[in-house]
Amino acid sequence: MILCFDIGGTTIKGALAYSTEDIRLLPRVTTPKDDFTAFVGVLRQAVEDCETKPECVSISIAGVVDEDNGWATVANIPCIHGRDLKADLEVELGLPVIVANDADCFVMAEAGIGAGKGHRVVFGVILGTGVGGGLVIDGKLINANGGFAGEWGHAPVAATQAGNPPAHIPPFRCGCGLHGCIDATCSARGLEKLHELLHQEEKSSQQIIDLWCAGDEKATRTIDVEVDLLASPLALVVNVTGASIVPVGGGLSNSQELLSALDEAVRSRVLRKISRPLVVKAQCAIEPGLVGAAVLGLASLSD
Repeated sequence: MILCFDIGGTTIKGALAYSTEDIRLLPRVTTPKDDFTAFVGVLRQAVEDCETKPECVSISIAGVVDEDNGWATVANIPCIHGRDLKADLEVELGLPVIVANDADCFVMAEAGIGAGKGHRVVFGVILGTGVGGGLVIDGKLINANGGFAGEWGHAPVAATQAGNPPAHIPPFRCGCGLHGCIDATCSARGLEKLHELLHQEEKSSQQIIDLWCAGDEKATRTIDVEVDLLASPLALVVNVTGASIVPVGGGLSNSQELLSALDEAVRSRVLRKISRPLVVKAQCAIEPGLVGAAVLGLASLSD
């Protein structure tokens, strides 16, 4: 049995994982964001409450672990930001600890028991507040020791002309400090910025999608530009990785119509000709961070 956590800036979700088919949720706890002692105390209490001692602790965080030095970049939880989180928690808890990015846990969940099950190369995509991703090959996470692989949302590669007819798209500033990232242009907030740029009106991402599905001309233009901006970078990722399936999670993935449009556009731009859907909705809709942490932790026991 392993103890797994999905740690966010607001709450810590926990579960006991006996197998990928037997994951038992624990009560949620408020995240102590500014007090490392209290933060460790929450995890230690969960360990002590286990009827049998866990074999390891597996953690999903909304941040990145630097594979060179082990330092965690977790902007929304100051007390663990800049720490060698794995090493520090192993000392505090007296157990082996695995720490992984939440997008990596998402793709592990999809590759293990979700839409990617049975596929050798799975590239998981997050389309929500941000644009992220993760890569699993032969059941192994590329970022097993931390790292930035899969972060296709961050690089100044967003097209400056998109849609039919082409619209000029300025390189929006991204939260990572660069300009012209897919994250800044095609996330939920990016979709809203695109709509305002094209039509000088403010709409939420959900409103834009709903209007598009209803045949609204302005929303249809916005989605045409959005899909065009997303499809080429994602097709390049598929060509580079050889992914045979691309499960998508995040808020924008709730629109099957949007995923279908993106799938059609991506398949028209990849070298490999695929007649079946390639870009698909993720199947692990409930607690993918916890499920991914469980899959990652259980896999480590058999290595």
